Amino acid sequence: MKLVTPSLFSTLLEKAAASPRRRSNFNLHEQSQDPIQRLFIAAKSDSYFRAHRHPDKWEFSIVVRGAFDVLTFDEVGVVTQRIRVGPDAEVYGFELPPNTFHAWVPVADDSVFFEVKQGPYDVVTAAQFAPWAPAESATEVPAFVQKLALAKIGESVA
Repeated sequence: MKLVTPSLFSTLLEKAAASPRRRSNFNLHEQSQDPIQRLFIAAKSDSYFRAHRHPDKWEFSIVVRGAFDVLTFDEVGVVTQRIRVGPDAEVYGFELPPNTFHAWVPVADDSVFFEVKQGPYDVVTAAQFAPWAPAESATEVPAFVQKLALAKIGESVA
């Protein structure tokens, strides 16, 4: 039996604090070939989740600690939805249809979400990054993160 405990979250958040990406994950699935991928992702408030989509695969998430704003976008980077998700928000979780560009914006430090998505996981094909969202190592990331934090529905982040 795999147990989800406060110490698991504490460990994930410690790893996130030490990670250059400012997040860490814990996989419940056994291997990348599993048909359903299940994992916890812990993030610090300064973690950057590059906008992406999962080709032909849905994604289901529940925020179990802290809070995130989840943004969805059209093909050219216009915000189509912005939803606050978390235990103290009106929305606890959501399911995204396949091929939906989205980004996570941590709004509380030490936030954790649980994600379920279709497998198998292939690092090359699992996510298509939005061409208008800078790569994690790009110098434009801090300005883009600010844009994400303030973006309203109908506004372009491109």
